[in-house]
Amino acid sequence: MLTDKIDELLKEVSALSAKNAEDVEQLRLKYLSKKGEINAIIADFRNVAKEEKRELGIKINELKKAATDKINALREQVETTETASESLDLTRTAYPVDLGTRHPLTLVRNEIIDIFQRMGFTLYNGPEVDDDKHVFTMLNFAADHPARDMQDTFFISQNPNDVTKNVLLRSHTSGDEAHYMETHEPPIRVLCPGRVYRNEAISARAHCFFHQVEGLYVDKGVSFTDLKQVLLTFAREMFGADTKIRLRPSFFPFTEPSAEMDISCSICGGKGCYFCKHTGWVEILGCGMVDPHDLAACNIDPEVYTGYAFGMGVERIANLKYGVNDLRLFSENDTRFLEEFQSAY
Repeated sequence: MLTDKIDELLKEVSALSAKNAEDVEQLRLKYLSKKGEINAIIADFRNVAKEEKRELGIKINELKKAATDKINALREQVETTETASESLDLTRTAYPVDLGTRHPLTLVRNEIIDIFQRMGFTLYNGPEVDDDKHVFTMLNFAADHPARDMQDTFFISQNPNDVTKNVLLRSHTSGDEAHYMETHEPPIRVLCPGRVYRNEAISARAHCFFHQVEGLYVDKGVSFTDLKQVLLTFAREMFGADTKIRLRPSFFPFTEPSAEMDISCSICGGKGCYFCKHTGWVEILGCGMVDPHDLAACNIDPEVYTGYAFGMGVERIANLKYGVNDLRLFSENDTRFLEEFQSAY
């Protein structure tokens, strides 16, 4: 029967193979030429009963398409193989393979993450394009705070009727903590790394984008003493066992009390040098106890839970660790600079 013949040819077509262009041409002649197998079936199709023609016509079209696709694929495969073999000279010396290296910021970020993960922090990556609600409002930023100005933040779109619906490039990863608290119940111990954006002039000390790692711990009975011990452990793991820290009072809208943390200069050992401006100390991060407003905004009862938060710039840590004195080097892709870190991992 014609149906059986079509099914048999479909199996044949699916199993076709070719070693060279001549084989492909022979297959084309056998199946797709005027005197080929498929045209022979089309000729027999004229004698099929009228009620069977629709179903058989569909099957013949499927067979023709399958054969055409298969032969075209074989032709492309053969041409690719022949081109590759023609360009490959097996007698010449092997091409040298230049191995790359991890970016210095990646090295530092991974080391920071590793230290805090060993202290029980989980990882969370939030959106780089976020809304005002999570970046500012839920974190206790005043309506007239300078960070909400165009001079400080890159806005994607603004809503004149509801500032919380403004869309922007996040200016810190603290907004990721708001996202996480909104969807998770305490105890919370999370680390939020990522790229952030601020509308600043690019110079050796500032850039319009940089990288942050922020941490958050919320539970019953969390105190400032817990925060200090975690940060001391981090500093000694990152910069050496002899590293000392000090906390200076500061202000952040989303923490109260707040502090800036300095470490003893890793270059002079705290004796004083050009890098630490002869003070013996270098600032590396900001921290504090989570403001009750932030907990309440995320539906966490501030009467039951307390927490601490901290945040640091990855570029700042990399500067201290590797002695890099120009932030622009991290984003200019100068291979002479990047190659200096080949042995750093």
